[in-house]
Amino acid sequence: MGSGVPPRVVASGNAAAPLQALDVVDRVVERYRLNMLNAPHGIPARGGVIHETSFVGPGMRRSAALAYVPSRLSMVPALWRTALPPDLVVLQTSSPRHGKVSLGIEVNVLPAALEQVRARGGLVIAQVNPQMPYTLGDGELDVDLVDLAFEVDQPLPTHAPAVLDDAAKVIGEHVSALVPDGATLQTGIGAVPDAALAGLSERRGLRIWSEMFSDGVLALERGGVLDRTVPLTASFLLGSPELYDWVTGNERVRLRRTEVTNDPTAIADQPGMTSINTALQVDLFGQVNASRIGDRIHSGFGGATDFLVGALHAPGGQALVALRSWHPRADVSAVVALLDQPATSFQPSAVITEHGVAPVWGRHEREQAQGLIELAAHPRVRDELREEAHYLGLL
Repeated sequence: MGSGVPPRVVASGNAAAPLQALDVVDRVVERYRLNMLNAPHGIPARGGVIHETSFVGPGMRRSAALAYVPSRLSMVPALWRTALPPDLVVLQTSSPRHGKVSLGIEVNVLPAALEQVRARGGLVIAQVNPQMPYTLGDGELDVDLVDLAFEVDQPLPTHAPAVLDDAAKVIGEHVSALVPDGATLQTGIGAVPDAALAGLSERRGLRIWSEMFSDGVLALERGGVLDRTVPLTASFLLGSPELYDWVTGNERVRLRRTEVTNDPTAIADQPGMTSINTALQVDLFGQVNASRIGDRIHSGFGGATDFLVGALHAPGGQALVALRSWHPRADVSAVVALLDQPATSFQPSAVITEHGVAPVWGRHEREQAQGLIELAAHPRVRDELREEAHYLGLL
């Protein structure tokens, strides 16, 4: 670390943010970079603290000191080795068992950060929470890896299943109709993914290989939908206390590091790999914006690009983008003629809204555009989109 360069603090994100431990760090370190994925509200935010991330969460979304580093999630561990070496890693862990602690519901990019901070002679601080599930897999750590630990006994943040309106239910029906028995699923969180999972109750032999999962997957497990011979693989979790209790010590669930779950080659090895992601916008060229609202970064690439590529290479695989055709708050169409901000990804298998399924992959661009207008776009904007498609040479 060169003179005058603030140290980099890498911390657990999502629902495992070690807020009390970060408060301790913040009181003793005057200037530093705080790197977290999907940071929640409550993180240190003051002059002297630079917020740094490859996936912007609510705690950093409005930050004036935001350093957004675009990266596919699978490549974030490579950043620790090269451009963004950590000096301090701050974790939230389970209580010890047999000389080990578990990263619980947030494995993700943390094992790679631990390896790099150890290689650099940096420190590891653990906020030990008896209410953190002890999950099995790559998040099990020898207690000797931790330099300083203190206990904070408190409930973890939870996420209640979304209330499904009519549009979400119809989108879920369209998505679930495309999922055959024996498929492998990657899905996220929210009304559309929840609706898609709810529509799979009659399937059998499904598998889970996902960046994360929530209570919808637990419902599939209890409904006999999942293949009992194959473990559920993910990198982090977010859901209800019931979900957290179920994963504690559960041999059925393996929390793996991001380099495994999000490796496009590993994803492509999964039979019938079906990636289900949402987006903010899709344009008539099949470009997908899942990251930006106007000129403001809203989230980031995340794992969508990893899974889109992997799913398209999988035997019988498909990469689905499912979204509402209209944004009610902004009162604008989600299907646009041409993105006016950087694309997150492009050319999924199909784009799905409450109005239908528009095939994309394997269709020439005029067919793509016509399908997106007639099958995915809201009827109130179809004439406008047809006019713009003519101007773009697509119709």
